[in-house]
Amino acid sequence: MNFPGFVSALCLAFSAVSGLFAEGLSEAEFQRLHKKLQVSGEKPWRTIPWKISLLDAQRAAVSEKKPIFIWAMDGHPLGCT
Repeated sequence: MNFPGFVSALCLAFSAVSGLFAEGLSEAEFQRLHKKLQVSGEKPWRTIPWKISLLDAQRAAVSEKKPIFIWAMDGHPLGCT
């Protein structure tokens, strides 16, 4: 998942919804919210070269002689089951 793209899309959706109200969202308020919603690159999990495709992961594992860690789940992605 592309988190910066997701956050940008979320901000765009928020700005579209807020545009329905008479006051709207000012440019300064949008910039403040956008900056606040950005994910820090300092988190350890952000440094892992995640692969979305299993085939890409398999090729990388073979070429780097490393194991594959698969994170799989069943159910609602937000845990609302």
